[in-house]
Formats: sequence, C-alpha cells, structure tokens
Amino acid sequence: MRITAAQRTENENRIRAAMDRLLRGEIPPGGTCDIKTLAREAAVDRTAFYGTRPYAHLREEFEHRLHSLQAIGETPDPRNAQIERLKTEVTNLKARLARADGTVEELTDFRAQALARLAAQHEEIVHLRQTAAAASRVTRLPTARSTSIGSSS
Repeated sequence: MRITAAQRTENENRIRAAMDRLLRGEIPPGGTCDIKTLAREAAVDRTAFYGTRPYAHLREEFEHRLHSLQAIGETPDPRNAQIERLKTEVTNLKARLARADGTVEELTDFRAQALARLAAQHEEIVHLRQTAAAASRVTRLPTARSTSIGSSS
C-alpha cells in the first residue's frame, strides 16, 4: 500500500522527533539507541530504513549522528555508557590483580630464600658445634649459676 506525500512527511517528522529523543538519551524501557528502537518509537516499520526503502536516508542520518556523538565521547544510551565504564573498571582490576599476583610471587620467593638461608645457617651451627665438641683443645665454659648474691626479702 502506497502512502501519500503528507503521510510520508508526517512519518519523517515522527522519525526525526524519535531520533532526537534517542540521541538526547531518552531511551524507552527495553530499548537501546538503535534503529529497532527508533522504528518502534516512531511507529514505522523497521524494514523501511534499509536498502532503497523510503527512510533509508534517515537511518544513515541517525547512524551518522550517533557515531558523531560517540566520537566526541558522549554516549546517549546510559547502558552503553555503563558497559564502557565497567569494561574500563574490569581492565583496571585485571591490571591491579596482575600487580598483586606479581607481589605475591615475589614475596613467596623471598620467603623460600629466607627459609633456605635459615636452614643453611642452622646446618652450619650444628656443624660448628660438632666440630667444637670433637676438638680436644676447646675447653667448655661452665654454665651460668642460678644462685643469687644477697638477701631476697
């Protein structure tokens, strides 16, 4: 069924009004900033925006305006902005986790080295004690006495 010029103009005005609302960030519940939502908001069949259909130029205009907004850092769809923010946050958290993993690995290596040094020192002390006990020219000093001098009242 063919539409009249007046109907086409009315449809284009509805499409442009819906386009402006979407690009301002007035996204309806359950919608996004895309052609499907644009068609639904303007009460126009979505297929009219593709190929050689009557509103293909409006789809191109909508996509161009949307890409222009995105190029300057504005995101009309709050969900898309939230997705981008969360992606950035995930990237930062992954970097933070990688740094934390590196620190844990360094500290684990340090702990292992410290334990190895302590074990080596202990072995050296045991070896020196055995050597000292075996040598006949080393004299053992008496142990400390537990008696105290003076009265303890």
